[in-house]
Amino acid sequence: MPIYVTTEIVIPDSELSVSFMRSGGPGGQNVNKVSSAVQLRWDLLGSTQLSPRVKARLRGLAGHRLLDDGGILIAARTQRSQEQNRRDAEQRLAEMIREALVEPKKRYATKPTKAAKRRRVDSKTKRGSSKKLRGRPGLDD
Repeated sequence: MPIYVTTEIVIPDSELSVSFMRSGGPGGQNVNKVSSAVQLRWDLLGSTQLSPRVKARLRGLAGHRLLDDGGILIAARTQRSQEQNRRDAEQRLAEMIREALVEPKKRYATKPTKAAKRRRVDSKTKRGSSKKLRGRPGLDD
């Protein structure tokens, strides 16, 4: 089943591979019998749906989920059923891609205003004078 990220971007099944395994944690005998944990693997480098800039941002967002061959691996094992874990993994992948689609704002360097500089110097002067009052009185005092 393809993953619909936005109205324009759809990740086809051919770029996805899903594997199932046994999950740990609570669940009684169900844990020992049913392979409910899901590993969703997406070939990021081979994908034709995203631009190179979005792919670069996605590599940064993926972090430890990024594999050596350029794929992204998402593991889901929080739910008790295989289908719920599969949906969870697909939603997490779609959300990660949506986050990478947002272009970060360009930062512009600004300088402090004259008033800010004046306040900074005044506070330094005040602090220095209060420290000077703590010292021993000199011969002229």
